[in-house]
Amino acid sequence: MTDTTTDPAPTTDDHRFPCDACGADMRFDPGENRLICEHCGNTHAVSEDPWRGGALRELDFRRAVSGDLAAEEIEETRVSACPNCGAQVEFDADLHATECPFCATPVVTDTGTHRHIKPKGLLPFALDEGRARAEMTDWLGSLWFAPNGLQDYARKGRAMSGIYVPYWTFDADTKSQYTGSRGTHYYETRTVVRDGKLKQVRVRKTRWRPASGRVARFFDDVLVLGSKSLPKSYTDALEPWDLSEMEPYQPQYLAGFRAEGYQVELEDAFVEARAYMDRIIHRDVKFDIGGDDQRVNSVDTQLGTLTFKHVLLPVWLAAYKYRGKTYRFVVNGRTGRVQGERPYSAIKITIAVIIGLIIAATIGFVMAASQ
Repeated sequence: MTDTTTDPAPTTDDHRFPCDACGADMRFDPGENRLICEHCGNTHAVSEDPWRGGALRELDFRRAVSGDLAAEEIEETRVSACPNCGAQVEFDADLHATECPFCATPVVTDTGTHRHIKPKGLLPFALDEGRARAEMTDWLGSLWFAPNGLQDYARKGRAMSGIYVPYWTFDADTKSQYTGSRGTHYYETRTVVRDGKLKQVRVRKTRWRPASGRVARFFDDVLVLGSKSLPKSYTDALEPWDLSEMEPYQPQYLAGFRAEGYQVELEDAFVEARAYMDRIIHRDVKFDIGGDDQRVNSVDTQLGTLTFKHVLLPVWLAAYKYRGKTYRFVVNGRTGRVQGERPYSAIKITIAVIIGLIIAATIGFVMAASQ
């Protein structure tokens, strides 16, 4: 195996890097932070030049929504849209037909383009396909009532797809002014009649007083999914992501993988981020009011500096068609956390019910015989 000192040159496809020793395409090697040629074994470290995307910096949100971003922050990529789930996934230029990695629907590739804000950062894959498959099959094996046939099919099926899934992150400096009421509990003794007898009981009551004030919070990297191709419950279940380990975007990290174009636009993503911020601010306000109970009447939040990033997070994805139904599974490409459709075996459920009835009948017979 050789390790050359010069970097492979990218092709016209920014995510393909030909090996300078044999000409075959190199791919990013998860966990090793390098490019590797599977044909001849040649390797290259992921270096800063000439493709490093610069420092991992934020972009101004207000400038972006007004269409005032610099031209170098925008790019166009060749994508194919799945007719079933709508996923917009980048494919190699020489690929003309394939299956959608998100739902296993046949896709005929086209020459459509996706104009979007460039990614600023990404989390490189840390797990290779073999490790991701092992995590998925272990997860399937831990599920009660999962069909054995699906487990075998997943274990022996085609390779999983490594996909960089689009996300937005938002940073915001907030200052909020609120009005509300602080509740203080106190107790009164009352005489009541219970069971024909007079008894004294303590009754809790609340004394309310007006409250107002200000709270401030800086939000860092509020994460919002930029894809509609998978149920949000799946991707939420892959959290947490180690965003502190994010690298500035470099196309070398995408060598051998695919990247999905975002379907959730920046402004729509911020609506979700703002709802999350408002929930946290509401919690801060209640803490600031103090007392035993709180009522929040109004919160007026002013946004100061507001920035964002388009980032890519690594997901291993499998879409298996088994007995006429598609099952989808996703694996966090950093931690191995798994989520997906929960399959059920009618045969296993029937057997479990029969065994349960037998056990219940046996217990009933023993109890009746002992009387």
